Formats: sequence, structure tokens, C-alpha cells
Amino acid sequence: MADKNIQHGTGRRKTAVARVRIKPGKGEIIINKRPMDVFFPRDRDRGVIMQPLKLTETTEAYDIIAQVNGGGIAGQAGAVRLGISRALLKVDTALEKKLRDNNMLTRDSRRKERKKPGQPGARKSFQFSKR
Repeated sequence: MADKNIQHGTGRRKTAVARVRIKPGKGEIIINKRPMDVFFPRDRDRGVIMQPLKLTETTEAYDIIAQVNGGGIAGQAGAVRLGISRALLKVDTALEKKLRDNNMLTRDSRRKERKKPGQPGARKSFQFSKR
């Protein structure tokens, strides 16, 4: 039987996808069956994940379980942040203005630009020789 207190949120960033479940608890964050501190060793990434919780002052109110795959470390942190924000919105719709004003509900659609033919990279060109 599914627990009625659990809310889901999906977050994406670059090629990372995070499936987040949020339930009332004491503030534990588990990512891919590991504590957040183990999965994201850098303070910057942990800070990104905590942004929606600090903003809505719900740091100690919910337990978060996230499954994340694809992309790199920073992309995964951004995906988890969006997933948490969307799940918080389902818990309490009154938080929408605060989350939206701080761009927590906006999907960052930036991607890596493709390499163009006749160039070594996306923007870089081979050295130009006049003669």
C-alpha cells in the first residue's frame, strides 16, 4: 500500500535525471542509497541541494530519498534540487511564489553545443592564415 504522505518530483539538468520522493521526517537526505554527504562530497553541490529547503524553512521537516543517474556531479545536484522543489510544491502549494521567485521551479535547459563541421569544436575555429 502506498503511503499518502509521500510526494514525488522529477528534476532534470543537462543529461542528469533525478527521481525524488519526499515524506515527513527529521531531515535525512539519501541519494542513490547513500547519505548526501557521501554522494556529494563538495560543499557547493550540497548547498545547491539544500537551497529549496532553506528557502522554504523546511530543512528539518522532511526526509528525502532521491535516485539520480546520468550527467556529471553538478548536473545531478541541479536535477535533485529541481526534484525537491517540485515535490515541496505538491506538499504545500503556498510555497510556489517563494520557490518561483528564486528560480527553483525553472528547468535549466542549457545543453552542450554540438561540434560544427570544419571546426575543431563547437565555437573554436582552426587558425586563419591570410597567405
